[in-house]
Amino acid sequence: MKTLREVQARLRSLANPDIAAHSLRFFKTGPGQYGEGDRFLGIRVPELRKVARAARAAPPEVAWQLVASAWHEERLTGLLMLVHAFEKGDPALREAIFARYLEVIDSGVNNWDLVDTSAHVIVGQHLHGARNCATTLTRLGKSASVWERRVAIIATYAFIKQGDFEETLRLAGLLLEDPEDLIHKAVGWMLREVGKRDEAVLEGFLAQRYARMPRTMLRYAIERFPEGRRRAYLRGDL
Repeated sequence: MKTLREVQARLRSLANPDIAAHSLRFFKTGPGQYGEGDRFLGIRVPELRKVARAARAAPPEVAWQLVASAWHEERLTGLLMLVHAFEKGDPALREAIFARYLEVIDSGVNNWDLVDTSAHVIVGQHLHGARNCATTLTRLGKSASVWERRVAIIATYAFIKQGDFEETLRLAGLLLEDPEDLIHKAVGWMLREVGKRDEAVLEGFLAQRYARMPRTMLRYAIERFPEGRRRAYLRGDL
């Protein structure tokens, strides 16, 4: 598949109204909810990954057109295609994908699964070791957009995989009092990933902060701790 029409035709052939109805509830698309107004064809992620793989020969513009779609699954397919293009691309292509990605976060990377699929590669891999890394992540982390803030913390997953925890911990501190549950979960998840690699680093971060962390963030961060240790954190007994 090399054209937008071919990819869209394949996706529509996989559409399932029952799955779509479930997705409308699962992704909180009601009035005032984070996914308000999102639309679903009803396609499982493994099937979307297959479509994205089959469309790898398509030019990047096809992926960007999908990212601009009103349909959630088309946006996710486009992002999967861009992740592959980024990983295989030369520096010029990677820079172009990164720059355009930042421009379309609120319109095309506007749900948690879309962020989590793409941010650690397109933003994280691009920024790791870059001179503007901290500046860019701080700007995103202070954004009024919940999706830009989630991109900021999830991007640091790329750093964590390299054993570099500094930006994750810095952003976790910045987002400690964020009002959104979606951010609490993302920060807690990244802290847990730090702890999987170096529990002492995680405990050092928690020591001065756990008492004022949102409960969801704390629960995610300490999920792998022994039960007694988890309970002590949650009771505030440390």
